[in-house]
Amino acid sequence: MHKPKKILLINFGGLGDQILFFPTIKTIKSIYPDSSHKEDLSQNLKDRGLRKGGHCHLTFVTEPRSGSAEKLTDLIDETIICDIKSGSSANKYKNIIKFLLKIWLRRFDIVVSSGGSKQVAILLFLTGIKKRIGYESGALSRFLLTKAIPLNQKQYAGDMYHDLAKALNKDAVVEMPEINVADDILGKQREIIRNTDKKIVVIHPGVSKLSIQKNILKFWDVKNWTELIKRLLDTGKYRVILTGGPDDQEVSATLKQELGEVSAENLLDLTNKTANIMELAAIIKLADVIVCVDSAPMHIGVGVKTPTVALFGPTDEYKLFPMNDSKYVAITIENLECRPCLWDKRKNSCENPACLDIPVEKVFEAVEIIL
Repeated sequence: MHKPKKILLINFGGLGDQILFFPTIKTIKSIYPDSSHKEDLSQNLKDRGLRKGGHCHLTFVTEPRSGSAEKLTDLIDETIICDIKSGSSANKYKNIIKFLLKIWLRRFDIVVSSGGSKQVAILLFLTGIKKRIGYESGALSRFLLTKAIPLNQKQYAGDMYHDLAKALNKDAVVEMPEINVADDILGKQREIIRNTDKKIVVIHPGVSKLSIQKNILKFWDVKNWTELIKRLLDTGKYRVILTGGPDDQEVSATLKQELGEVSAENLLDLTNKTANIMELAAIIKLADVIVCVDSAPMHIGVGVKTPTVALFGPTDEYKLFPMNDSKYVAITIENLECRPCLWDKRKNSCENPACLDIPVEKVFEAVEIIL
């Protein structure tokens, strides 16, 4: 009888980054096949507190803003939150030491981590885990990691992350991110939004507060969202649902004020009315299309396989969006030589982001074509 593998997966970043990492988690989980038919092994897993039916225990490490990622998948057995980005340098080192103490006590067999900096290789080495997989970031990474994987950033980010899984199985085939919403959650949200014979268009107009604080501008102007919603409602074919979290309440309030009483019966505002991220995923899954900017809801749309119209300004749609499927439509300003610029050329937005001046007509036509 083989000892169950204890695997540590580390992926810092926003919620969208975690969703893009799901195919990597799925492949790693599948490498150690289901062995629930062996009663003795199942009991062994149960006794160890491991998930019944699997041959490994996956512990996922991310930062505080992305802790809800585990609610969107059943592949993760346990999540550890590690805050290594915020606060003073002293606090960061203190948090890293706390994290390493947790890891040392658990005696993991394998660690797989994304992130292309030299610090990642050092962190993995300090965990003391025998098998360490990460991206190559120079001679130091080749020395400290047991497998240093070439970092190919010129591809869809889900595929880029999946290159790490190929270190464990070179023949592994990458799949699209997948989010499975429980039937009871779907049923609850269906009662709220499906009392209509019209096509449902979910509009998520906001972006994360953190991206705004970092001067990473991906926001489409409120007047554009207002005009788009008016045009959709004026057709008489659609019911529009506004979604968002606490940070989006001001935007939604402004939109509703601008829209007034026009077709109010076909406009439903669910901003900050979902109890958790899974309820938002259910709303998006039940929709006929979601329209949003490059943000976590865009990745949720892909994960639940809902047709998605995504507006891209400074970021690269080919790296963040599945461009080989007709139900996922990226809207950009064409023939703008300076885009995409974010991350490849600069770390924050320019003073005059012309890439965000996307015409309303272009977005409206994309929704019409999909539906």
